[in-house]
Amino acid sequence: MIKLTKRIKMGLVFGLIGAAAVQVRGWDYAGHRAVNLAALATLPPEFPDFVKTPAARERIGFLAGEPDRWRNIGDDQSLNHCNGPDHYLDLEELERFGLTPATLPVFRYDFAQKIGAERARFPERFPPVDPLKNKDHTRELIGFAPWTITEYQGRLRSAFSYLKAFQDYGGTPGEIAQAQENIIYLMALQGHYVGDCAQPLHVTKHHHGWVGDNPRGFTTNRSFHSWIDGGFLKQTGPVQVALLAERIRPAELVGNPFVEGDTFRAVMAYLLATEKFVAPLYQLEKEGKLSPDNPAAQEGRAFLETQLARGGEMLRNLWYSAWRQTTEDGYLIRQLQERHQAAKAGDQK
Repeated sequence: MIKLTKRIKMGLVFGLIGAAAVQVRGWDYAGHRAVNLAALATLPPEFPDFVKTPAARERIGFLAGEPDRWRNIGDDQSLNHCNGPDHYLDLEELERFGLTPATLPVFRYDFAQKIGAERARFPERFPPVDPLKNKDHTRELIGFAPWTITEYQGRLRSAFSYLKAFQDYGGTPGEIAQAQENIIYLMALQGHYVGDCAQPLHVTKHHHGWVGDNPRGFTTNRSFHSWIDGGFLKQTGPVQVALLAERIRPAELVGNPFVEGDTFRAVMAYLLATEKFVAPLYQLEKEGKLSPDNPAAQEGRAFLETQLARGGEMLRNLWYSAWRQTTEDGYLIRQLQERHQAAKAGDQK
């Protein structure tokens, strides 16, 4: 009987996972749910109570997996086109486009325009794209994750703003309840992308095994991504949200929405911090510390749990900032005042 080494057994596990999951994901549902719930558990006491009810908690946990569910309909290329690149940014690829993290445009479409212009101007820099593997027209892109997170921050600030208007200027109970539900939805979806960017393979071109020069002999197995997303965690036990929450520091504000680009730069700093863990993650695999039957697997487990906690902390800070940095929805306030005056005039007739 042939005795398999730990490295070979791990490779077989990679292969089985890869056969079942081809698309790029960041954590499995359990990991994303843990990030959202850890963020929720560490919100300060003064944060609005409606997001802390058991029903809201379950909704925020469930919706953590929503953007990945959108990716399950592989035949909807329009959905794949707009959703897929939101989950990542291959930071090393910026140089090809004459960009650095510090010079990135703060607006999504300015960035997209730059990508297209550079590809047209310097076609020799970029390998040809196989149209048969590019039905959703995303192979020319390198990801939009930081823009996605920043845009959700704007949506969330807006939702807190109109909730406050409804609460303070005579909104109906139904309107207030709907505004609260919108906030819960936006918090949860933002959490998915923040969680993605705590997973080191979502901020690198080495997302499915090491590519290009490989002097340290890191794995080139394309299923490595799926193993990190959840395969290893499934093999070593469920993620404990309470333990993640214990690692999260007190809430602080992230970015200044009144300074153009400041929130985006804060989000980019988060991605750049995650990038520092790409090589250490590959090194853990090389040393067998991401193999469940290795006594040193606890080191790999602790590494991934630290990343989950980082995601929860950043997410909680973004939620807290969106609430604290909310401004008045002047248009809605005027509409509510006019409605109140019209109702009052009608009562006087």
